Amino acid sequence: MAGNGLVSRSLSRMRQLMSGRSTRQVEPTERDLERIRSQLHECAEGRGGEISTRQRAARLAEAYLRLDDGGRRAILRMIALEFGPDPARIEAAHRAYQAAVGTPAQWDAEAQLRAAMRSSRLRILTQFNAIPQGVKFLVDLRADLLRFVADDPLLKPLDRELEARLSAWFDVGFLELQRITWTSPAALLEKLVQYEAVHEIRSWQDLKNRLDSDRRCYAFFHPRMPLEPLIFVQVALLEELADDVQRLLDIEAPLADASKATTAIFYSISATQTGLRGVSFGNFLLKRVVEDLQRDFPRLDTFATLSPIPGLLRWIQRNPQELAEAFTAADWKRLAAVGVESPDSPLFAELLEGRSDWSSEPRLAQALREPLLRIAARYLLNAKRDGKPVDAVARFHLGNGARVERLNWLADTSPKGLAQSWGLMVNYLYDPDRIETNLEAFASEGRVDASATVKRQAKR
Repeated sequence: MAGNGLVSRSLSRMRQLMSGRSTRQVEPTERDLERIRSQLHECAEGRGGEISTRQRAARLAEAYLRLDDGGRRAILRMIALEFGPDPARIEAAHRAYQAAVGTPAQWDAEAQLRAAMRSSRLRILTQFNAIPQGVKFLVDLRADLLRFVADDPLLKPLDRELEARLSAWFDVGFLELQRITWTSPAALLEKLVQYEAVHEIRSWQDLKNRLDSDRRCYAFFHPRMPLEPLIFVQVALLEELADDVQRLLDIEAPLADASKATTAIFYSISATQTGLRGVSFGNFLLKRVVEDLQRDFPRLDTFATLSPIPGLLRWIQRNPQELAEAFTAADWKRLAAVGVESPDSPLFAELLEGRSDWSSEPRLAQALREPLLRIAARYLLNAKRDGKPVDAVARFHLGNGARVERLNWLADTSPKGLAQSWGLMVNYLYDPDRIETNLEAFASEGRVDASATVKRQAKR
């Protein structure tokens, strides 16, 4: 019973640290690090029974969460460098396997080789599963790893192992799709506000509007993280393709009649856990959401997004020639009529820097419309890195089989929208008859499917 009491107290302190209620972080002493090293060896050797394992994992997690970045990095390096596979054991097992190939002993030798390559790091990481918030602790620990690994390549083996383990634990078969409503627990609604990454939720009234009868919000959850949405999507139920996010987010706009809706617009998709980077389940989320919507609203026949183009201005700043090349003689004639004579105009500095002074002048904005749409089309269809689109949102949707359907002018005139893409947004269309073909073509050839209109806009 005393062991259970110690575990409970350690878990209570750990929960406080993870919730941020205890935020003081300290630099570890050499004695602290030696004590943690000893506990890690106990984990790696699997000493003790269930209560000892839980108590040790809780103590380790508590100690880690109390440390500053320098201390956390030191512990992660310790795990990465001191608890990997034994090279001599691997070499001996590999020689035995090579000698046994083609004989009845081959399969036993293979099992021994696999065991030799198994890292003690995994035994350490897996023990955190024994405590209630252990999975969330490991997700947050990976977020720390991702911050440190760019400057410390020696952490890469640990990151690869933890990513592989999280990919198994967060397999889509273990995830639960839930609809989030205004009556969901307040703690969950607060997480929705906190994690929204596309269009900031500015008030409780704003949140209520996004959860009203003409909207839907769905999220994937893991059973071990019941109040932590892993990824969520916000959906508007409309009678046509949306071209203006301001209207979608307008809390004064009248409610649409969801029973008449023919179009589902995914207008915000937010992944919430940095530590799950590389663990892909967004495509499964959209498929499950489409199935749920079709069951509830049989009239729905169009599924599309209204998506930002977050990398457009950064790409133009790296490739300024693309801006000048997009303007035709006809464009310059229209611009000259509003006082812009050449690329030396201050206007071009504004466009490159993402300033929004031009957007409030109707004649100037109209003169810029076609060339800026032309640039956006070329960016989405042609800007590649390693054979895939430069734009992260485009990679996600095109990699799920969507088509670049339509570009929308001044669809997001918020400061963020103007600064990242001149206020342009894009509709990605999920056509059930083309998804599989698009997915295969994109995966094998990097081919981007686009509507005829967008293809014309991209032509030089």
